[in-house]
Amino acid sequence: MVTNLSDVNSLLRTWIREIRDIGMQNDRARFRRNLERIGEVAAYEISKTLNYEDITVTTPLGEASCAALSQQPVIATILRAGLPLQQGLLNYFDHADAAFIAAYRKHNRDGSFEIEQQYLTAPDLEKRVLIIADPMLATGASLALSIDALLENGNPSSIHLVTAIACTEGIDYVLRRHPEVTIWTGDIDYELTGKSYIVPGLGDAGDLSFGSKRQS
Repeated sequence: MVTNLSDVNSLLRTWIREIRDIGMQNDRARFRRNLERIGEVAAYEISKTLNYEDITVTTPLGEASCAALSQQPVIATILRAGLPLQQGLLNYFDHADAAFIAAYRKHNRDGSFEIEQQYLTAPDLEKRVLIIADPMLATGASLALSIDALLENGNPSSIHLVTAIACTEGIDYVLRRHPEVTIWTGDIDYELTGKSYIVPGLGDAGDLSFGSKRQS
């Protein structure tokens, strides 16, 4: 299942416009905050699919029947670009556990690349709701590898992927490898460059959030 959050007019479409706009991308704090906002909207939408239990609370004037999540999710991200998006999810799932993955593209001189994964920390995922935050879904290779690695920590009851911009090629690749995944994206693009960057996309989300890095 794939949900394009831009299919319905909302403020989210404004935030997508701003993170794409090269004239606004020099405002690093605004870029990060907009990614957070996209994560918050996705968190709210995902929350509608989760299980709740009835609880009774005491108010100053009596008792009220309320609802609470039956179980808190685990929110994972791929360092470093996914941190603002993950923070947006954590702003809403404020009692969630977190997981972190270090994976990156290792570029070769011929223009090709492999995905290198160097680090993963996660709680037990057995029968937990797993939400993975990564702002750009391009080829899907790093996400599929990250899901493989996370599953070594248990079998989640469900897996949700939250991304700001997704490419159809990456969506297809992830769902071929992991058809159980539900994808929530801020918008969908339909083209990759020869170097596997999304067109029109928005550029490098990690650099725009935190500054340029030395290329590996």
